[in-house]
This record gives sequence, structure tokens and C-alpha cells, in this order.
Amino acid sequence: MDGADFSYTDGDVDTNPTTGPSIHEMIETRYSRRQALFSGLTASTAAIIPGLALSGCGGAAANPIANFQLSASNPTSSAGRVVGLAGAASGGTPVTFNWTQVSGPAVALVGADTATPSFVAPGVTAPTPLVFQFSAGIVGGGTSTQSTVTLTPAVLGFTAVAKNLNDIVTVPAGYTVSVLYRLGDPLDAATPNYVGDGTDSNFARRAGDHHDGMYYFGLSATGTAPDPSNSTRGILCINHENITESYLHPNGVTSTGGVRPVDEVIKEIECHGVSVVEVARAGASGAWGYVRTSPLNRRITPFTEIEISGPARGNALMRTQFSPDGTRARGTVNNCANGFTPWGTYLTCEENWAGYFRRAAGDDAARTATGLGRTNQILQRYGAGGNGARGGANGWATATPVAAGDTRFAKFDISLRVGAPVDGTGDFRHEFNQFGWAVEIDPYDPNSTPKKRTAMGRMAMEGAWPGRFISGVRPAWYQGDDSGGEYLYKFVSGQPWTPADATAANRMATGDKYLDAGTLHVARFNADGSGQWLPLVFGTGPLTAANATFAFTSQADVVIAARLAADAVGATRMDRPEWTAVNPANGEMYLTLTNGPNRNGTTLPLDAANPRVYVDPPSTTRSNRNGHIIRLREAGDTTEATTFTWDIYVFAAGSDLDSVNINLSALNADNDMSSPDGLWFSRSANAGGVGSPLLWVQTDDGAFTDVTNCMMLVGQPGRVADGTVRNVTSTLASGANVTVQTRIGALPGTNLRRFLVGPKGCEITGIDSTPDGRSVFVNIQHPGETGAAVPPNPLPSNWPATQAGAPSPTSRPRSATIVITKNDGGVVGV
Repeated sequence: MDGADFSYTDGDVDTNPTTGPSIHEMIETRYSRRQALFSGLTASTAAIIPGLALSGCGGAAANPIANFQLSASNPTSSAGRVVGLAGAASGGTPVTFNWTQVSGPAVALVGADTATPSFVAPGVTAPTPLVFQFSAGIVGGGTSTQSTVTLTPAVLGFTAVAKNLNDIVTVPAGYTVSVLYRLGDPLDAATPNYVGDGTDSNFARRAGDHHDGMYYFGLSATGTAPDPSNSTRGILCINHENITESYLHPNGVTSTGGVRPVDEVIKEIECHGVSVVEVARAGASGAWGYVRTSPLNRRITPFTEIEISGPARGNALMRTQFSPDGTRARGTVNNCANGFTPWGTYLTCEENWAGYFRRAAGDDAARTATGLGRTNQILQRYGAGGNGARGGANGWATATPVAAGDTRFAKFDISLRVGAPVDGTGDFRHEFNQFGWAVEIDPYDPNSTPKKRTAMGRMAMEGAWPGRFISGVRPAWYQGDDSGGEYLYKFVSGQPWTPADATAANRMATGDKYLDAGTLHVARFNADGSGQWLPLVFGTGPLTAANATFAFTSQADVVIAARLAADAVGATRMDRPEWTAVNPANGEMYLTLTNGPNRNGTTLPLDAANPRVYVDPPSTTRSNRNGHIIRLREAGDTTEATTFTWDIYVFAAGSDLDSVNINLSALNADNDMSSPDGLWFSRSANAGGVGSPLLWVQTDDGAFTDVTNCMMLVGQPGRVADGTVRNVTSTLASGANVTVQTRIGALPGTNLRRFLVGPKGCEITGIDSTPDGRSVFVNIQHPGETGAAVPPNPLPSNWPATQAGAPSPTSRPRSATIVITKNDGGVVGV
């Protein structure tokens, strides 16, 4: 490539100044051993539990039917595991078997008319008996008796995966990984199969790159309507955050005199955005696949028309040549984490979008001279300030228009155009303001128009994860702003939740009801473990036209310039706040602070919520290099709360680091990690989300990659304030020692362990499951990105080809969605 350097990475963020025998094998062994004693089927009944040991049975008697006795009862099993039952009859040839449940939480018995049915143990919060009635009909009589299984709450049920540098996805023994949906996979029959040599085109009908946040929406058996409980047919909405451009073209990125070829630019742009793709499983335990010809499949890209909704709709700062009235946007980009709504829609969030835009040298001055100085303040605060030239990531703005009036590439140049109207309707000076939002998508209607929900605020939005939905209570969504020193936000809807809206026919109209009006808040964390949600409401406190730093003239100003509003009210600057997740059992909110800048004691001092600065060799940079996870409990356990309490669930660190001031959570070889990023709790519809729900932690790391590829861990955290107060001492760059008192949760110990390690050069990001928890979807992003080679040079990774065996050394790496299942059919993780 000659000319300008158009490289870009989502890491460029701005900084705010047991393997045992099977059930059937055990049954066969047990029965064969007893044939010599019974000379036929024995009158017995037993429960097989996950240890796969049968209960004892009654012996043969002169009159086995009359003397039938149950000699064992109350075997136990933990929630989420597969439980087998076994029954037998004596005194004749059995002709029928029948099992019925007498009491306890209802289960789906597989093979209820056989001698050996099974079921997946449901979630429980305390020891709970399940009683089953067994009947066997034999020639000349029958038997009937009861069997009891006592369920206990779910616990982690796997051995930790060792750290490794392999080029495959490694999971615990007893689990299987399959690759579901990869970069370039076609979404219809007309689009050719993916070749993978850089010649493929039309990514508007193919899977995009850099798979990220996602959500599974259940689909009816007919494929024509929502069915939130269906775990074998559904729709995946998958974000495509970014690209590894060198793998998309035959010989890497090209340009001529600093101008990018149109075909390359279109491909790169279309590889961003969102996939909406139907997926299905062959029966309850068969293989997963995506449905290539589904009419529900679609891509939403930076070219897709989107409606602007909420307080910024029609505002002067949203007007562009494409949308003179400021009500429409063209596309969505850098879609990272996500959220969802209970009425069946998807929220995709625009994260580090600022780097895509070009500005000409002197644009600051030109704006000031034209009376647009306040727009410079917004550009500066969102990472596009300064008066020097900015080329824009990937050089998309340099591509030549295909035809007259084609502004698809020009929109990435936000410089004032000489002679254009000052209101912005003749150029794309305000295009920058149309990004940074949560975008709502209806996955069930391919003809629906997505909407940017501006009431939720504008930032490098990492996700918008909802709290619990409780009838009559206003719901809330929690949002991280992924840049160093930025903030945690909460949007509380103006409308209390009405459960009937979960099945509303017009899903986007329901979104209008709950997402277009409400109160945006930003968090302040206090040293004593308390905290406040500070409202960002025009006319409140400093958010007025009289503000000396930035004049707020409306609520549109507040949401468009949410970072400036958060500055004004005195929110707590955090160590790169990313994904949020909410514990479905108690409503507590968790936030990953992936890593942080050097808190040098002046411009960004250490505080109780961000208490570490240290050097982690071989790096010499002083920072919170490994990150941590903070959590909060809302006052009254309600999403409407304006105050909360907090502590730090876990401090990420290598197990070899100082245990006094760095490895504060006493992590060991089974659970040490760096840079927690993706975050998700198991769904409450299955055992993984009941009692002590499973918390899944994914990493996006550059500090630990000399030891291991990025990973995913699973924990069962306690509650806020279950730990202690600790003093943490850091040495600043100046040499001064600063001690900060913080609040740290109970040490995770064996209740946090590594479940997965990814292939070379990847990030593990994006996770969801089917409602039954028996299939977990995970995204593997940018394998081989580290030191990405220009083909045909040797490639740093050949995944996902490696997952199926020995690949060709020329197989280019591809981001992809995988499915993880438990070989015995139980709930993943327990």
C-alpha cells in the first residue's frame, strides 16, 4: 500500500483527558450382572444420577410381585445435569413401562414409556425432591412403586481448561465445539459459496467480519412467529464490529495515490454492521446449522437506512446532506456489545466509531469562523478534535463516487465543505453526531426499519444490557463507554413495565413506548461503598445554556453530548468501562473495566473504584494493565433507584503477580486472566441462571498473550458486600506511593474457573444460549489478527479450519460463531 496509512483497530481508543461410562452402559452392566440371580427382569426401580451409579434393588423372592420392595431412595443430583431413571419388573415378561412424575418441579421425561427414561434437572435454590411413579405391566400381573430424586442447586461441573497457545478452541472434557457461522458464509441460495482467497464480494448477503455481541431469539416450529421458549430453532443477531482488512482482499489493502479502490471499500464497509440469521438444531440433541435460505436472513450495514428516534430526532446537529431534516441516518458501524428487550427486539451498540471519519486540516478553524465552535467541543470530547488532518480509518472517504449523487463514501468526510449551507444540509459536517447510539432491530421482520434510540445517550457505547423487568417498575438499561477514563450510564424508561407488552404485535412501536423517553443517568462511585445515579436532564444542575464549558440548550444537546454532560455533573471516571451484565436472580449489575490508563495522581487520580496502577513486566507501562470487574446493588433492588452500593467482584491478574497490591483476588493457574471484556449471566430459564447464576467472563487481552490465548471463564459470584475492605498501594510514575482503600468481594476461589481458550490472535467476545441452556453460542473474533500477514505470506492462524483437523497452511483465518454443547445433553457449565 502506498500513500496514507489507513490502518485501524478497535483497540485504538481515546482517553478522557470426568469421563465415566454412559447411563446405558451402566444399566447394561448392572442388568447383565443380575441375570444369573433373577433369571429374568428383576422387580426393581432405581434412580441414575450424574455419578452414574445405580441404587440397590430388592432381591428375588418366591413371589416377586407380591414381595416387591424398593430398597433405595433419595439419590441426589445437582441442577442442570442429566438424571437417568431405571426400572425393572420380575415374575414374567414385561410388556409395558410407564413413568409419571408425582411431585416436584415439572420435568420433561425423555423415554417415559421405556425402562430407562431421563431428564435434565431443573434449577432449584434449595434441596428439592422429585418423586416419580414407575409401573410395569407383565404377563399375568404388574408392579408399581415410587422413586425419589433430590435435586440440589447448580454448581460448576467441569475441570478448568489449562492456559495454552493452540490454534483451536479448547473446552473441558465432556463438551463439543462446532463452528456455526463464519465470515463470508452466504445468506441465500443465490450468493456463491465463500472461496476465502480475497475474491469474494457482496457482503451485504454474507456474514460480516469480527463477530461480537449477539442474542438468540426463539422462533416457532413453523418459522413464522416468535417463540421465546424454543431451543432448537431461532434467530441469532450478531454484531460485526470491525475487519481484518488484509484477509479480505487477494493481496491485502491497496490504494493508488492515497485513493482506495471502490470494490475494496464497499467490501470493507459491508463487512461491518449486524447479521440477522436463522439457526436450527436437528432435534433436541442433533447438530446445529444456520439456515442459508431463510427469508428472515438479512444484513444491516453502514449503508442501511435507519430512523433517528427520541430527543435528538430532527435536531440541527443531526442534519446532513442525506437527511436534511435530521430524522434519518445511513447505517451503523463498529457494533460491539449489545442488549435486548422483552418484547423481542435486539439492541446493537456503536462503540469506537469516531476513528472512521476524516477531517481536513484546518477544519476546527473553519467551524469557529462559521459560528460552529460548539461543534468543535463535541468533536474534541468524542475523539475527533484538533486542527490537523485526520485520514479516517481504512480511507473510505477517498473512494471515488460510483455515480452522480453517490455520497456513500463522502459521508465519512465530516469536514465543512466550502460554500455548503451553514446548517449542514449540503455536506456531512454533522454525520459524526449520527453515531454512538443504541440501535433497535426487529429480528422477526426483515422489512422493518431499525431505529437509533437517542434518549439512551451517545458515547462509545459498549452495550445496553437491561435490568430485571418487573411489572409496574420502570425498566433500565446499563451502558459502558469504552474509552479510558469514561463513565457508566443507566437509562431508565419513562414508562413502567407492562408484561402484556412482551407479546405486542408491533415490536418497534413498543420500543417507541419504552425507549424514546426516560432519564439518562451517569454513575458516581464514593469511597465509602455507596454511589449515586446522577440525572442527565436539561435544565437540571449545570446542564443549562449558562454552563461555561458547553452551553446545553435542550435535551437533544444533553444526549448528543452525553460525555460533556457527565463531565459537568461530576461522574466517576472509570478504567475503560465495557460490558454490563445483570444477575437474573437478584438484579445486581456487573461491569468490566478492561484495563486503564496511568492514573498519575493529578489529571486522573486513583480512587476507590479504580484503585490500581502498577507495572506488569515485560511491559514498562504504568497502568491498570489487567483490569477488574466492579458490581453494584441498586437501593431497594429496583431499576428505578437513584443510589446503590458497590464492590469489586474480581481483580484480573496473572497468578504470579504481587498478591498484596495487584493479585488482590488471589487468582491461581485455573482462573488467572487479563483484560475482562465480554460479560454475561446464564438465562434464568434454565438451571444455569437460577440460585447462584453462572457468570461468563470473556477476555480481550494483549498483556497475557505471551502465556495464553484469550479465554472465557465461568464463575458463581456471591453478592455485593460479601467481602472486605482492602488498602491498595500503588507507585506512581513520580515515584510517590499512594494508598487507596477499596472494597473487594469474597475471593472467588474454585467458584471461578477457565472454561475455554481460543485460537491464536483472537478475542473471545459475544455469548448467549438457547433458553434451555444446553447450547451456548460464543463468538471468536479476529483470529490471527496479531501480526496479520498479507497473503500469501505465512499466516499466524488458520482457524476455524484447524478446528476440524489439519488445515491447508493457506487457509485464511475467519471470525466465526461457535456452538458449545455438553456431550450428555445437560446444561452447559454445570
